[in-house]
Amino acid sequence: MDKQHSGIAKVSFAGLIITLGIVFGDLGTSPLYTMNAIINTSSVFNKDLIYGALSCIFWTLTLQTTVKYVIITLRADNHGEGGIFALFALIRRKNNAIAILTMIGGSALLADGVITPSITVTSAVEGLELFYPHIPVVPIVLTILSVLFFFQQFGTGFMGKAFGPVMFIWFSMLAILGLNFLVKDPGVLAAMNPVYAITFLANYPNAVVLLGAVFLATTGAEALYSDLGHCGIQNIRVSWIFVKVSLLINYFGQGAYLLNHMDHMNGANPFFAIMPQWFLLPGAIISTAASIIASQALISGSYTLISEAVSLNIWPKIRINYPTDIKGQVYIPFVNWFLWVACTFVVIYFGESSKMEAAYGLSITITMIMTTSLLSYHLRNRKVPLVYIILLLTVFLTIEGTFLYANLHKFANGGWLTIALAMVFFVVMYGWYFGRKIKNKYISFVNVNKDPGIFRELSADVTVPKIATNLIYITKANRRDQIESKIMYSIFNKHPKRANTYWFLHIDNLETPNTFEYVIHHMIPGVLIKVDFRLGFKIERKINLYFKEVIEDLVKSGEISMVSQYDSLKAHNIPADCLYVNLDRILISDYKLPLQQSFIMGLHNFIRKISINDVKALGLDSSNVIEEKVPIVIEQQLKKRILRVNLP
Repeated sequence: MDKQHSGIAKVSFAGLIITLGIVFGDLGTSPLYTMNAIINTSSVFNKDLIYGALSCIFWTLTLQTTVKYVIITLRADNHGEGGIFALFALIRRKNNAIAILTMIGGSALLADGVITPSITVTSAVEGLELFYPHIPVVPIVLTILSVLFFFQQFGTGFMGKAFGPVMFIWFSMLAILGLNFLVKDPGVLAAMNPVYAITFLANYPNAVVLLGAVFLATTGAEALYSDLGHCGIQNIRVSWIFVKVSLLINYFGQGAYLLNHMDHMNGANPFFAIMPQWFLLPGAIISTAASIIASQALISGSYTLISEAVSLNIWPKIRINYPTDIKGQVYIPFVNWFLWVACTFVVIYFGESSKMEAAYGLSITITMIMTTSLLSYHLRNRKVPLVYIILLLTVFLTIEGTFLYANLHKFANGGWLTIALAMVFFVVMYGWYFGRKIKNKYISFVNVNKDPGIFRELSADVTVPKIATNLIYITKANRRDQIESKIMYSIFNKHPKRANTYWFLHIDNLETPNTFEYVIHHMIPGVLIKVDFRLGFKIERKINLYFKEVIEDLVKSGEISMVSQYDSLKAHNIPADCLYVNLDRILISDYKLPLQQSFIMGLHNFIRKISINDVKALGLDSSNVIEEKVPIVIEQQLKKRILRVNLP
């Protein structure tokens, strides 16, 4: 595990409390609406429903959350980082199928980030209706969400310290409230017997559809995996014991209450029904605080997902801010306000948490299936015996496939919303990723060592006006002795550019999260220098600042001089000038791609219009950059050559 994660990765009381606030918000707030969704979905309300539902919840949390995620999937970490994009980075052979599975899973997870804040905050505020029957739920929810999204730009440093203790109070409240009714009817614990779940699925009317409501109990499992890098595997595993026990006690307490109040529920949410009358207001306030923390976790998780996708070239370049000094905390304005608009629409459109349940769960089921599939690729790379991989696929794809089938009935009732959002995210990822692959297919490289003299000769040719003392290009060439032909075209063909020193900056986007280092290659001493920046996918891309630090190191070591080469300026120790050249490769109309590639490139070019360019993405000084367009050259044979004729 990365040394930079080691502090929080060690199991400690403080680490466990922090983990409660960061990791378990989504999972931890599911009692707010899961049992309520089950009884509202069922056409029959009896003992078989309660025992069967509780048994399904118990075994879902045991098999899906505990076994798959906490025991197995958390081990698939990329230097301490988790989540579907970290899993993608772990898989060595990233073929098109693996990339598409990752895009589908990531898109569905982002779509889930819209529903979770909406349903959790609405469910909590609805609890106040028991105390204030005519309270305006929707305006209050919209106000809470607006304030929450507004404060994202300032970071969550001061609030984050309170998240853990508040969630500890929340889980303790869950256990105490559930235990109050569980001790009155401990017989309900018999529902842990899997026979009740099997009998329920086999015999109960519309049982498969009810599984869609049961699934709400485990929707936060994927977020748990994504938050691995924030807390460490041991803190998550140890704190999960407390979380799972608290959740189950509350679920079984709600079940015990329902068994004794079948005739007079009157549509009340069993979560609030098990609260004593005097505790309703404090309970609703604590529930609202927990739902805000759960929403915060999903919002922050969306930023992290997008920033990782950008670093892995799955998402277009987008402005990413770092509002605090807390490691790994990012803020993405576009994502923040998009989520705010989407959540506002969800709250206004559905109005009630019971109606939002219809839209919840479908997309995250798809993410879980994609994670299972990618996990099998990873385990195969780790030389895990094939029989175990087949067993894993059989068990979890069966469970998740069943949940997917159960959730499909939600499509017409609201599930279409998250699927539509996921499709938008997928199209963006698909167009960007495969468009880049097509462009990279036509990159050609030149071996500098074959003709190094041309750089020396141009640098010394006073008949060519000098454009800069230090001319800097960003290069995609991985090999130290190569540069792209487009850079050669820019320097020697398009407009000859004379400089004393040519710098090629190469960014090696590593699949480790926090690597932060550089390597120097003096390709032609004093004339041509290549800098390899080795950056992890969680490191901010501020190439202009990093390059200044490189220059400082090289000056201190005596490898270069950065005093101006102009005689009038050298006498006054004026620093040498630097100029960046940013190249934009474009496909000119002379060349035609196959239909599929043409469609992808059209999509890619459209997406580029809403992304930021390399100058902003790499943190270059825009006042010191010139931008050039260079053609993508595709060798194509003309079917017929034009003929010369001589006219009289």
